[in-house]
Amino acid sequence: MRLSSRFCDKAGTLDFLAPLLIRLYLAPVFWMAGTKKFASFSDTAEWFGNAEWGLGLPAPYVLVFLVALFELVGALCLLFGFATRPICLPLMVIMAVAAVTAHLQNGWLAIATGSGIFATDRTVGAIERLERAKEILQAQGDYEWITENGALAILNNGIEFAATYFVMLLALFFLGGGRFVSADYWLRRHYGIE
Repeated sequence: MRLSSRFCDKAGTLDFLAPLLIRLYLAPVFWMAGTKKFASFSDTAEWFGNAEWGLGLPAPYVLVFLVALFELVGALCLLFGFATRPICLPLMVIMAVAAVTAHLQNGWLAIATGSGIFATDRTVGAIERLERAKEILQAQGDYEWITENGALAILNNGIEFAATYFVMLLALFFLGGGRFVSADYWLRRHYGIE
């Protein structure tokens, strides 16, 4: 018991690693999402606004601009650990709205799998299509070249990633940017602000 207590006390000195690694994981996720929205701004706005084949959201051009801006600013804030708690709030809202509007109807899984507790009729059907695609590629293409860097998969586009990012942002909201390797830590230490 004494040994585990000392280990836990020593491990506490490394408590800055968890928020640092979460921040470093999420920063490129939001950077890529924001830059992609700005790069295909009109197409994204059409998808945001169209009720027939898109999300049917109001003011789509304004929403795309705000979402992309928060994603880019959020990525930089997370990277440097600056204003970590405040920037987590709009990013969590973005993830919650994305989960409900764009992903919920597809179930949990981001990648289609044919079995497991989260498999749905949609994902089971996708596996049948994947097997057929493999047969076609093996018969008519260079299947080894196509798969040399990874197996073929079918995107299910479920809420898995949005929910995961939301939980990571929620953890950062409560943990903050972490000690030593965040601007928040140094601002609070030197100026009493965060």
